[in-house]
Amino acid sequence: MDLEDNALGLTQEQTDKILQFQDLTGIEDMSICRDVLQRHQWDLEVAIQEQLNIREGRPSVFATEARAPPVVHDHIAQQIFTDEPPEGPGGMRGLLRYVVNLVVSMCYNTISSVLNLLLSFVRNDDRRLVTDPLGDVMGFISSYTSRYNPHPVFYQGTYAQALNDAKNELRFLIVYLHSDSATETQNFCRSTLADPEVIQYINTHALFWGCSVDTAEGWRVAQSVGGRRYPLLCVVCVREHRMTVVARNEGSCSSAQLLQRLRHVVNDNEPHLAAARADRVEREVTAQLRAAQDEAYAESLAADQEKERRRAADRAARVERENEDLRRRLWEERRREEMIEARAAMAARLPAEPAAGAGTVVLLIRLPGGERLTRRFTLAHTTQDLYDFVFSHPQSPEEFEITTNFPKRVLECGDANLVDAGLKDRDVLFVNDVNA
Repeated sequence: MDLEDNALGLTQEQTDKILQFQDLTGIEDMSICRDVLQRHQWDLEVAIQEQLNIREGRPSVFATEARAPPVVHDHIAQQIFTDEPPEGPGGMRGLLRYVVNLVVSMCYNTISSVLNLLLSFVRNDDRRLVTDPLGDVMGFISSYTSRYNPHPVFYQGTYAQALNDAKNELRFLIVYLHSDSATETQNFCRSTLADPEVIQYINTHALFWGCSVDTAEGWRVAQSVGGRRYPLLCVVCVREHRMTVVARNEGSCSSAQLLQRLRHVVNDNEPHLAAARADRVEREVTAQLRAAQDEAYAESLAADQEKERRRAADRAARVERENEDLRRRLWEERRREEMIEARAAMAARLPAEPAAGAGTVVLLIRLPGGERLTRRFTLAHTTQDLYDFVFSHPQSPEEFEITTNFPKRVLECGDANLVDAGLKDRDVLFVNDVNA
């Protein structure tokens, strides 16, 4: 089962649960075990409890009401079993009689259905009103068990639920319609359905659903399957993707005959179920591959989107840096132009350099870049005038201080005149950039 597990994408834990479920329930088909576990979200305890409830004759709490899938009646391929002896010789005459009987049976069924439909509008039949289908089924099972025991395990649910489970699990569904008024019913229930081999075969190979035609649910199903003689057994399974009635056993028969007929029907239709299981496996594998591809595509798309997001973020950051550099350069250019204009304006406002004579001093000023300036000032000039002269020079710092050589001290910019500032002729002053 390893290759199939790998194809279905089953984990080791899920495979172990399938094997445990098979050991505990005795269901031989692993595909059925897998489908039952999947239906219960791989809850092994719940799945086993449902099987035990069914086998112990207790109502299943897991079945849910659902709309029944449509059931097809293939009158050509459908096998009909009855205990009525063949009439007349075989050969061509027998074949001709079989064909005539088949045509008559089809016509009879059609006319009966039409008449029943027309009569349903005229007469009131309480059985047409299905108000409690589950109650009808459970009441029949309780009544049947009290009168006829042992018997195959009845499905604990409505006909719609049984059809859905048989379709979902790809199993055979045997429908038993019971009529107390039929003369053959008691013998069929006490001998045929009570036979241990019949019970074992039905429990192993199919779901077994039953109801009385005297109830609304049973009568509705009887009208659906078109039986004319009771007790009636119908075998339903998936055939060409549709739930199909593949065989009917009308009236009583021996346990050996019923086993032979059931084996014949199961063997003839098992290839259809096998094809349906293979098709389901293929669909599941395809769905898982598509899901894996979609997941890989989503991951690839997310990775591409993340890469594009990062590229976009990098582009935005680069553009922002470029804009910031541009703003900074523009600001520096504007500030430089403003500084040039301020120096030019300051130079224009400076008083003219005084002539040499008494009351004047010549100061030697050294700029940070090594340039040397010489300027004559009157003793009445202030340190503000000295700072203005230095600032007006293109090579002077924007913010600076002026210090003397020895002893070293800072000349404060203000209204003090040069004499009060302690400056003498030929003093050397140094301009220091305060931002350096």
